[in-house]
Amino acid sequence: MTDLLSFFTPAMAQDAAGVATTSQSSFASFIPLVLMLGVFYFLLIRPQQKKMKEHKQMVEALRRGDKVITSSGIMGTVNKIETETGLVHLEIAPDVVIKIVKSAVTEVTTKPVPAVEKKEDKKSKK
Repeated sequence: MTDLLSFFTPAMAQDAAGVATTSQSSFASFIPLVLMLGVFYFLLIRPQQKKMKEHKQMVEALRRGDKVITSSGIMGTVNKIETETGLVHLEIAPDVVIKIVKSAVTEVTTKPVPAVEKKEDKKSKK
């Protein structure tokens, strides 16, 4: 019987000391998880949010005459924008107009140049 008591006594003493190290090790194992979440945020989530914000601004800035490329690869010129429905009338060939969803525009290739006369042009015409 004394042999059994001598066996359990050191085990219980080690368990009491192990409780203090367990709480410290659980905190230490939590740190890599927090670091991984931070890396995922800065490498994946934040750039995606920035890209979505830029796309939204580009779509809101669409004007008549813009040459655009859609998500399906169709290239054309914006003829009309329906703000109520969110549709864009896109001319893809002479007298061929299709309607697309505004968010399907992925890239604006060229903006129309406003017809503003320069001072030099006015002087040369006189």
